[in-house]
Amino acid sequence: MRRSICAWIPVLGLALAAPSTAQTPDGAALYRERTCIACHGPDAKTPILPVYPKLAGQNADYALQQMQDIKSGARSNGHTAAMKGIMYLVDDEEMKILAEYLASLTP
Repeated sequence: MRRSICAWIPVLGLALAAPSTAQTPDGAALYRERTCIACHGPDAKTPILPVYPKLAGQNADYALQQMQDIKSGARSNGHTAAMKGIMYLVDDEEMKILAEYLASLTP
């Protein structure tokens, strides 16, 4: 009996020491954490100013391209100056998650 328990100790140690896989960030959480909510509203369809775009239901590829263009400076019109100050907080993977999240919302 003792021998069989001892045989399992290294296996249990490996299982307990194994690193957990990082979870993919939640789009809704990123929307709040990256402060999108401040201008585009809590539901992404009630912006604080009428000139700010409603993002709910936006095509994911389009939204992603706009975020990338604002971050890189390729798009520098309208309110992109305010957005550029925010986009440094968002990495490429998070942009994809945000774009998919926004596309999933009902406009």
